[in-house]
Amino acid sequence: MVYTRKNVSTLTSAERRRFVTAMLEIKRRGEYDEFVRMHIEYYVSDGDGGLRSAHMAPSFLPWHRRFLLDLERSLRRVDSGVSVPYWDWTRDRTTKSVPWTKDLLGGDGRRSDRRVMTGPFAYAQGNWTIKEGVTDGEFLTREFGRPRQPLQLPTRRDLNTALEDPVYDTAPWNSTSTRGFRNRLEGWGRGSGNSAWGNHNRVHRWVGGHMLGGASVNDPVFWLHHAFVDLQWSRWQKRHAGARYLPERPPGLGNSQHGRIVARHEKMPPWGVTPNSMEDHSRIYRYA
Repeated sequence: MVYTRKNVSTLTSAERRRFVTAMLEIKRRGEYDEFVRMHIEYYVSDGDGGLRSAHMAPSFLPWHRRFLLDLERSLRRVDSGVSVPYWDWTRDRTTKSVPWTKDLLGGDGRRSDRRVMTGPFAYAQGNWTIKEGVTDGEFLTREFGRPRQPLQLPTRRDLNTALEDPVYDTAPWNSTSTRGFRNRLEGWGRGSGNSAWGNHNRVHRWVGGHMLGGASVNDPVFWLHHAFVDLQWSRWQKRHAGARYLPERPPGLGNSQHGRIVARHEKMPPWGVTPNSMEDHSRIYRYA
């Protein structure tokens, strides 16, 4: 049966409570930390060797779609009525708006150490200890807007720049691709400073704390953010009817990307599913 992912700003109090309860339960069971470990493992950059499937590559979108589905399946084993809501960061743009409420994700980190002090995922509540990460800290951290180098969340215009590109991705199929929907949405730019971060990447930077880097899954907002990113892929497909995931075929021998990216009909680790099989989600979920 097809279920619905809703805008987080439209959730009722009961829906917020059920989502939080299910998240805390899979954390208690140890399932949640497996997701953190997986994302750290597959956070491979251009400068690293080997296959890139999760980031800086065409499969950024189908990889995270499948990742979201796995998380959602875990949640629905706890409560079959729960789905991952999406956070529209082009509309809910303040540090006090949804999803940063005390009954949902809590707010910003405190100035001294960026520790989140409010909401159900605050360390003091005793239900959300960081066990997998790149540092030894046990508490969730955030630093909204990066006060030392202030930046704003992406705008509707920023998002439209990505949605207007009619081609899914282009060579060299990495963070330096200057054309293509995928990299315009993922948000790898040129230069230094805040201007180098767009759309998806800029949101990670704006939230700060654990949302920086491979251990970003430790912050539950990761899923709300990626649900909205996933929605943009659906919108792009509708806007550009017939446009498909690229590349269709893997780069050949001698190409710098040979063996480093996933073509449309190749299998994505760790699931063994293809980008082609992830293009249509209409039989699983829809967006409200």
